[in-house]
Amino acid sequence: MVIDTTILILIVIIILALAVIGWLIFKRQRSAHLQDRFGDEYEHTIEDSGDRSKAEAELAAREKRVKKLDIQPLSQTDKDRFRTSWTDVKALFVDNPKEAVVQADELLGDVMQTRGYPVSDFGQRSQDLSVDHADVVENYRAAHDIAVRQERGEAATEDLRQALIHYETLFADLVDEPVDRVSTAPDRGAR
Repeated sequence: MVIDTTILILIVIIILALAVIGWLIFKRQRSAHLQDRFGDEYEHTIEDSGDRSKAEAELAAREKRVKKLDIQPLSQTDKDRFRTSWTDVKALFVDNPKEAVVQADELLGDVMQTRGYPVSDFGQRSQDLSVDHADVVENYRAAHDIAVRQERGEAATEDLRQALIHYETLFADLVDEPVDRVSTAPDRGAR
């Protein structure tokens, strides 16, 4: 049986059309997953990169990177120790707001490191945190920005108070995170 050339071309066109439709469905599902996973961070990354595809590739790479990390929940002993330290930082703010902000930043670094996050540089930390803490990572960026301005002598006491509030939001999310939200959990998309 000889297949007519027209029928063969039609079969190839149908196969190509199905492949394109499958690719479009995959891209749409990927976009929906990333939007759901990263929330406002999704839009933030698109704005930064200027290109949706590039931003989505970056967010997917973040997910892949963090999945390889050994992120663990804190032990009750660590939680208690960190909460005590946080209370000390907040008390320090009354007498020395600048030092309180410095110590808050250091304490968050300690919490992240204890959890298993690499703490090499701020950019990488904020990207790693955005995978499982997208709803509060912008607070971390805002607090860090204020801390950097404070180092240059450009932050007022009210700015430092805001930084401490921003740091506290991330602190609470990292310390009080339920075990089922830890990135090593089987359902990483659970929120």
